[in-house]
Amino acid sequence: MTLAVLPFPQIDPVAVHIGHFGIRWYALAYIVSLTAGWMIARRLCALVPVVATRLQVDDFASWAVLGVVLGGRLGYILFYQPAFYLSHPLEIIMVSHGGMSFHGGTLGVIAAMALFTWKHRLSFLGFADRIVTIVPMGLGIGRCANFVNGELWGRPASPDLPWAMVFPTGGPIPRHPSELYEALTEGLLLLCVMLVAASRPALRQRFGFLSGLFLFGYACARSFCELFREPDAFIGFLPFGVTMGQVLCVPMALAGIGLMTYAFRRPPILVPSVVPADAI
Repeated sequence: MTLAVLPFPQIDPVAVHIGHFGIRWYALAYIVSLTAGWMIARRLCALVPVVATRLQVDDFASWAVLGVVLGGRLGYILFYQPAFYLSHPLEIIMVSHGGMSFHGGTLGVIAAMALFTWKHRLSFLGFADRIVTIVPMGLGIGRCANFVNGELWGRPASPDLPWAMVFPTGGPIPRHPSELYEALTEGLLLLCVMLVAASRPALRQRFGFLSGLFLFGYACARSFCELFREPDAFIGFLPFGVTMGQVLCVPMALAGIGLMTYAFRRPPILVPSVVPADAI
């Protein structure tokens, strides 16, 4: 049965070897995502109504890195393995061993944006709308890195499934390449939706709508992909067959609906809200 499925591509998880030092694909995914996201965010924030200057976006880049890394790590610790890290505190700083939570990273970036916009007296929702638009790009690249690492693989699949794979650490049975499902839905598909929405001036004027659209869209995409993704072994399935990822998506979806509703109940922003366009 396993001979009929696609072989897993054996790609070295270390992209660049420099002596005893190596740069992993996962690290490159973070670097590429943050760099590309920063460049696109500069253009998005300059669209009318203007929400930040390019210099302010440059300043926020370092805040975003801290929010993603600290929030992602702390989120994984608190949401998935609090007992383990409580008894092994040194493992908390061992990021190279894996363990990052997107939901935690989201909370980290939200906290960073709240502090940043308060410091610079910017509109929190207006600024957040432009930043979240390019987040799916990082999600898609990150999921591809997960696939290269052969981690976060999917549930058992029928050998008749043309793209079923036997993962090196997933046992001898064919599985769904759920990392690629997530790359296509949470990444490419959601990115297209966000860019189309962000290109509409009428939606940009509704501060909070794009943020809500992203939260709701991600929650839907992630919940769908969880149907094919193998739950973490140390958690397994929760009551009624749901997974921790799906549970964490519920408040995210509700927050998204709330933000989109809030955005359309308030008058649109019809003029640049921070600085004139010629100052960008």
